[in-house]
Amino acid sequence: LSGPLGQAGIEHVAGMKAAFAELNHAGGVHGRQIRVEAKDDGYVASRTLQNITEMVEAQTVFALISPLGTANTAAILPLIEGKGIPTVGPVTGAPSLRSAEQRHVFFVRPSYRDESVRLVRQVVQMGLQRIAVVYLDNPFGKEVLRDMSQALNSAKVERAGPFALAVDGNNAAALADKVAAERPGAVLLATTGKANTAFMLAFRAKAPGVPLAGLSVAVIPSELPKLAASTRGLALTQVFPDATSQKSVVVRRFQATMKAVGANPTYLTSGSSLEGWLNAQVMIEGLRKAGKDLTRERLRAGLASIRALSFGDFHIGFGSKGPYVGSDSIYLAIYAENGRRLS
Repeated sequence: LSGPLGQAGIEHVAGMKAAFAELNHAGGVHGRQIRVEAKDDGYVASRTLQNITEMVEAQTVFALISPLGTANTAAILPLIEGKGIPTVGPVTGAPSLRSAEQRHVFFVRPSYRDESVRLVRQVVQMGLQRIAVVYLDNPFGKEVLRDMSQALNSAKVERAGPFALAVDGNNAAALADKVAAERPGAVLLATTGKANTAFMLAFRAKAPGVPLAGLSVAVIPSELPKLAASTRGLALTQVFPDATSQKSVVVRRFQATMKAVGANPTYLTSGSSLEGWLNAQVMIEGLRKAGKDLTRERLRAGLASIRALSFGDFHIGFGSKGPYVGSDSIYLAIYAENGRRLS
């Protein structure tokens, strides 16, 4: 709720709380109300572990939802599996966090590896060469860099870089100079948050015509307005429907919920809020399937039994064994200036 991804966390929690508020108003699940306790870790993995450990030891938490960040989720996985705590929707696509042995973690979004392959395929189809990768200098960025590099190597595409971007973005201007000097045909972004914004703004000032392409988390919704004209020619993978599209059934349902509970109107078109709302719907369905005599193991089994949770144009369902991943949908969004989405 603070730090480089703070606004994304705030919007994510807003969507989640809206879903639970609507449910509680209608009587809850099997007569029980859902209470959300949101903890801020500032995007610092050690604080994530401290927060969860304190709640588990105090026995104030039954299940977990939406831990945000790759390193943050990695820090708590041993605790989750060791204590048998059902966990829905970690906000990370890191393949390294997904293993067949996991019984208690239910990912909703597809993996960053799948997103990277989709993105590189697009670059190859466009005939672009000398591709640079700018990555956030943390576990998330380094893992995505590996996935992108493997995909580029398989495609036998000429490369430039890679280039490491500081988590706080303090080297963004200098890095933009280095990347521009390499004259890349395109730049892939293994980045996120405020650091990504700082780099994009600096790079666009140096090389306005070079295509930029990133994963779904590269530009978090709260950062999009800050980029202004710098979004021209930007391509991003998307793993959820466009939260601004009235054509989407799931988006209309999400927005109706947000309005009904009086959520911040600016969050009605937030992709982060939509993801939080969807994660909450998965948790609700798992609780319904768990039955009245609720235990953590019954909730785990209820979540694992979800095969086809449908929202009209978006579907979530888990396989019969770990790692449990609810969706494999990956779209590609192309932007004009000022965050205006073209497709």
